[in-house]
Amino acid sequence: MASPESEWCVPGVTFLKQLLKHFHVQSRWTGVCSSLTAVRGFEMFSDESLDAIEFKSSWKKERRVRDGSTQTSEIITNDVAAQSVDRQEIEVQTDELYEKQTPYRFVNDKSQELQDFLKRVEPFIHTQLEKNLRSHAFDGYDVNWHEETKTVACVHTLTHADLEPGLNVTGLSWNSTGSTVAVSYGRFDHEDWCTHKSLLCTWNVDRKNINPKKADVAVDISSCLMCLAFHPEVPAFIAGGTFNGEVQLWDLSQPDNPLLASSGIEDDSHRDPVSRVIWVLDPEGKGKNKYKLVSISGDGKILVWQASPQSKEIKLMDGFLLLAESMPRSMRKGRLRPDAEMGVTAISYTHEDKTLFVVGSEGGGVFKCSMNSSDRLVAGHIQSSVPLKNPVSFAFAPHVGPVYAVECSPYHRNLFLTCGIDQTARVYSMLQAKPILELEPAAGYIFSARWSPVRPSVFAVVTGEGQLLIYDLVVHKVNPVCTLEAGSDKKPVYTLEFNMHNRQLLATGDELGHVRVWQLNDELTIQDPGEVTVLADLADTALE
Repeated sequence: MASPESEWCVPGVTFLKQLLKHFHVQSRWTGVCSSLTAVRGFEMFSDESLDAIEFKSSWKKERRVRDGSTQTSEIITNDVAAQSVDRQEIEVQTDELYEKQTPYRFVNDKSQELQDFLKRVEPFIHTQLEKNLRSHAFDGYDVNWHEETKTVACVHTLTHADLEPGLNVTGLSWNSTGSTVAVSYGRFDHEDWCTHKSLLCTWNVDRKNINPKKADVAVDISSCLMCLAFHPEVPAFIAGGTFNGEVQLWDLSQPDNPLLASSGIEDDSHRDPVSRVIWVLDPEGKGKNKYKLVSISGDGKILVWQASPQSKEIKLMDGFLLLAESMPRSMRKGRLRPDAEMGVTAISYTHEDKTLFVVGSEGGGVFKCSMNSSDRLVAGHIQSSVPLKNPVSFAFAPHVGPVYAVECSPYHRNLFLTCGIDQTARVYSMLQAKPILELEPAAGYIFSARWSPVRPSVFAVVTGEGQLLIYDLVVHKVNPVCTLEAGSDKKPVYTLEFNMHNRQLLATGDELGHVRVWQLNDELTIQDPGEVTVLADLADTALE
């Protein structure tokens, strides 16, 4: 039989022995068992303080900590001030100034010989001067200060790089000094309200460093610009008409805000695209109202505006309306109402009487009109702040289809030139209905026709096949004396303008937005003696 000590120790002490053996503390076993045996008779366990036992980890490593510090290099700062430079370019066009000449002074000679000489020659000189005043030997003669030119050449081809694709050249105009050409851009093939963004561009062709691919001045327009006209005396003042029916005025000397005034889209403005604007000398006007602005449109209206650079406003002063009742009965197609409007496509004033003008219409009609007409129309469907009158006093033989251009001769009061979609160019006399000369160049539609400002018998036309045709009635009355390819890739050429101040220059504009400036030769720019007589003889055929 086991002893009481062994009996007590077996269940518990055996476990402790094994536990202590596992942790390699067998040396303490004897003390533990003795303590347990001593208290066997009193109680099973008792409180006892033992030495601490340390168990070192077999898998964690001791961490070492070390303090360290570092110093970055010193940051050097430096403050520097800078001032930006603002630049602004401004272009102005000044009128040519002539140097004041020193007046001639007689030599301080009071000798008797000089007095006798002057008394002797004075009657002879006086007689010759009076003969010169009555002589017509030099009528129409203009001194040529330019170098002799034998050929017609294109000196500039102009286009604007930022031009929206598809825009055509719709109008051209030279300013009052003849140095700058203005171009209006738009489209003729609208089927609905215009949403295009167009431009008004100008180039100074007298500059040596002219940029042919970028305009000197480019003004953004909210709709297609269909026509334009420089002021006759103020080089930077220009008027134009838009597809939406607005008549606008610009001052190109103010690049930041060139738009001065606009007629807006109201009852007093046009309801259809503006076909043309033209400055007309007012015989009764004075000072700032010396010129009136006249606009025409497809709505049949001919509106007269008061506009000047000084007032910076545009105000409707008078108005006319072209109705179907003005058309000869032979021209009326179908059941056209007598009060139906006829679109006005072209207009020109005679050079001697600024109250007399000629218009062309969409239906092909050509009419002589008067600013003094008092025939008021009753057109209740048309609203206007001024009474609209019927300007027609005579109807000429019509074209077949729309008339694209009308221009009165600057050298004969009764002659005027027309062209149209029927591919003909005609010369009319105010004294008869039928044309006295009709030309058919067989080059497509004829979109524009202009008389030369320096040669009475010369005029030019542009065609739908891209040609510029120049006629000289002294040389030939049927065939052109000069045929030039003025359209890019034979595209239609829509407009042309002679330079009134530089007689050797002529500009054309085509469908692709290209403007060509042509230098004419001496044969087309120097007037021959008696040339006016040839034009007068042509006009006299209307009386035969």
